[in-house]
Amino acid sequence: MIFAAGLGTRLAPLTNSMPKAMVEIAGKPMLQIVIEKLVDNGFKYIVINTHHFANQIIEFVKNNDFGVEIHISDESDMLLDTGGGLKNAKKFFKPSDTFLVHNVDIYSDINLMTLISSHKNSGNIATLAVKHRKSTKYLLFDNALRLCGWKNTINGAEIISHERKTYDEMAFSGIYVFNYEIFDLLEKEGSFPIIPELLQISKKHHIAGWVLDDNFVLDIGKHEAISQLEKYFATKS
Repeated sequence: MIFAAGLGTRLAPLTNSMPKAMVEIAGKPMLQIVIEKLVDNGFKYIVINTHHFANQIIEFVKNNDFGVEIHISDESDMLLDTGGGLKNAKKFFKPSDTFLVHNVDIYSDINLMTLISSHKNSGNIATLAVKHRKSTKYLLFDNALRLCGWKNTINGAEIISHERKTYDEMAFSGIYVFNYEIFDLLEKEGSFPIIPELLQISKKHHIAGWVLDDNFVLDIGKHEAISQLEKYFATKS
């Protein structure tokens, strides 16, 4: 699943007339970059959630053949945030599914199938891609990489699901792997963020981090990152 419903306020004024998923980087919409990444990694079935200028994403998918099955999870009536957006897409998945969720504004060089394989062998109900990097918000893990909490360094807010003497602080990289059972554990309805719910779920179910310290990961949802990624592409061509 690709999370592509957000308002993209960090990319204004570009997003005043288009969804952030359609903002171009090196001549390609970021949505296309993520779809091609998924296809290159062997994915055959993709769900995309939409809200902001949803029709532009729908038309783009309709007019381009990526060689895979693509479905739209429509949030036109109300933006459901990450938790609500995931829960709203339940109908597109089967009870036997393990599936990946990828923010549209994340670029990385990681092998996504390696991440899924690691998740399947772990016994986790969810695995979160994380990295030691500077951020204003951190996920907190113990030495076994179990999710234990979250904190905001700006306002001091924190949520702790497992008390530990010390925590390994890492920034979330916008890529998740879930077992289908996650849908039954998301108790809230409507619009809600997913991280607080995952922390609640982590009290009884195993959720862990998958560390990307050796990989290139970039949040491309801000103006300065667009030119940064274009320079990165130029070095690879």
